Amino acid sequence: MNSVFAFVLAVVAAVLGYYWYARYFDQKVIVADPKRATPATMYMDGVDFIPTSQHVLFGYQFKSIAALGPVLGPIIAVQWGWLPALLWILAGTFFIGWIHDYSSAIIGMRNQGETFGALTYKLISPRGRVILLSFMYFYLLLIMAAFASIVAGMLKGMSSVPFAILVLMAVGVGAGLLIYRRRMDLILVTVVMVALSLVAIWLGTIVKIPGGFNQWVIFCLIFSYIGAVLPIWAYTQPINYISFYLVTLGMLGGFLGILVGRPQFTVPAFTQFNIGLGPLWPILFVTIACGAISGWHSLVSSAGTARQLEKETHARYVAGGAMFMEMALATLALIIAAATFANFSAYREMFGKLGAGGVFAHGLSALMSRIGIPSELGSAYAGAMLVILALTIMQLVVRFMRIAMAEIAGDAVPILGNVYVGALIACVLAFILTVTGTWSYIWVLFGGSNQLMAGLALMLVTIWLAREGKNWRFTFFPMVFMMVTTIAALGITVYRVVGNVGKLQAGTLAPPAGQTLSMAIGGNVITALIGAFLIVAALILAYDGLQAWNAACGKPAQAGTAATPGDD
Repeated sequence: MNSVFAFVLAVVAAVLGYYWYARYFDQKVIVADPKRATPATMYMDGVDFIPTSQHVLFGYQFKSIAALGPVLGPIIAVQWGWLPALLWILAGTFFIGWIHDYSSAIIGMRNQGETFGALTYKLISPRGRVILLSFMYFYLLLIMAAFASIVAGMLKGMSSVPFAILVLMAVGVGAGLLIYRRRMDLILVTVVMVALSLVAIWLGTIVKIPGGFNQWVIFCLIFSYIGAVLPIWAYTQPINYISFYLVTLGMLGGFLGILVGRPQFTVPAFTQFNIGLGPLWPILFVTIACGAISGWHSLVSSAGTARQLEKETHARYVAGGAMFMEMALATLALIIAAATFANFSAYREMFGKLGAGGVFAHGLSALMSRIGIPSELGSAYAGAMLVILALTIMQLVVRFMRIAMAEIAGDAVPILGNVYVGALIACVLAFILTVTGTWSYIWVLFGGSNQLMAGLALMLVTIWLAREGKNWRFTFFPMVFMMVTTIAALGITVYRVVGNVGKLQAGTLAPPAGQTLSMAIGGNVITALIGAFLIVAALILAYDGLQAWNAACGKPAQAGTAATPGDD
């Protein structure tokens, strides 16, 4: 198949999804009201609650949800063939992804900007709140440790990238001050700061900054700590907003390369149902997370974006629109894996040597070369793009971790509710997991836990819609699919990890390089126990959620929130 056709399919899915399905849900089910006060306008505190231009917030939302997932997931999933991966990216976003992100923002906005912990307590049960918050903290810690390791490795291996990242920090802070303190023109500030960032990427090929792995881990954690404790307008939001344009320009360069070169897919449409990663269902659906649906998005939309929306009617553009744009990024990554190599063997060889990140950097550089961008500059841009995708997420992860810590233990131990202490604990734990390498064992649980978070978010929204007397079916069926799929994926993962323990003991499986046999066995045992905990926790939450949903379905709609029967 020609790559242009895949690109056109993505455009059609995005247009239909945004202008038909999302508009219908927004106007007929949610009934978004531009005159209803939002948490940002009611509780404006200049820290977390701040009314924000929908255009700035769109950039912030996209860059806050789009990490390495929409890039690495599709590239890995091509091992099943390009067709299953493409179908899940397009159908997953159209039927599940955007409504998950949009409804997560809406439920937070309609509930005074409350977090999922508070919403779980209110909608499900006190027990459900404790379980969900505990799950969230582990899930976020896993993201933080893994991304710190990945980014530190990339910065160590690409000395041309660090200079651009340092400049991005400076221009992001400058953009925040100019927009919110000096009230300068948004377009002017954007153009100047993006131009400076592009120059910095070019200068990075000249001004190279070497460093060791641990040094870059510490840098990543300092970067994230600052973002977690400062007011969101002063650091996190403007950095992610400027980063949005850098990523968008990279995507534009890739898509122009596709339109000019029109490369054909060189990997099979389908290989086989069961590959080394596992069976196509359910493993494919947790391998491609961001880009189709991701539980991470629900945290960004509810605890972040919902507190910055100036009007309810901005939610579809910001949360729904950003998800469709992430679908485009995932499609680009898929095309890179499927159409920029001579054959399937060449793709697998590159994947084996440099991993999914290396495949993306090589492919994006090749596409950019078709529109006249030199190979060295294209490679530097692709490398910077990968680091930006990961690093800009990490500051939000620490922010959400310190919020979860405050909700879990802040009442019992007040110091844990302190912003600075909570963020510091998150960074210290991430540092330990990263430098010891222990994160690599539990990383196999990330896909399942991430998508399980999406299922839990959809469960909360479904219960809320039922309580409000609105049509809950839009989120109920996606919730069932995600819950069943992710629990099955976690079950398979636990089974395989337990099998690794047996192989290690029998001597048929060697420990990873640099680790003893006891360390490898211990790591796999801990992973299996955590995986089992996640499954049990999900089943308990599902049971409590079912009870809450049954009760909500039999409850009359609250005054002023009744759905319009003819519309639903």
